[in-house]
Amino acid sequence: MHSTVRIQVPPRLSVLVTLAQLLERFERAPSAIPPEQYRSVVGHLVREIGAVAHDDTFRRLLDVFPATSELYENLQYAHAGLCRSPLEPALAAEVAARDAIARVARPARG
Repeated sequence: MHSTVRIQVPPRLSVLVTLAQLLERFERAPSAIPPEQYRSVVGHLVREIGAVAHDDTFRRLLDVFPATSELYENLQYAHAGLCRSPLEPALAAEVAARDAIARVARPARG
C-alpha cells in the first residue's frame, strides 16, 4: 500500500523539497542511477540543507523524506551523533562498530 503525505511547503523550502523528492526516487529506483547524477543531487541537497533554517517545518520535512533525513544526520554526526535516530538502535550500531573496529585492530594470529 502506498500512502500520500501532503504538507504545506513554504516557498523558502521548495528547492529543498524538490531535491529531497528526487533523492527519494533515486533511492527507490529499480535500476542504478549514474553516480555523477546521484552525487550532483546530493551535493545540491547538502548545500540547500546548509542554507535553510532548521526549524519545525524543516524537521517535519525530514520526517517525510527518509533519505534526506539520513543525509542530514550524517552531516550532523560529528557534533550531534545520530541525532534523528532512536537512541537504542543508534547505541547498538555504535557498539557494533566499536566491536568490529576492535576485531580488525587485533594482530593476526599466525
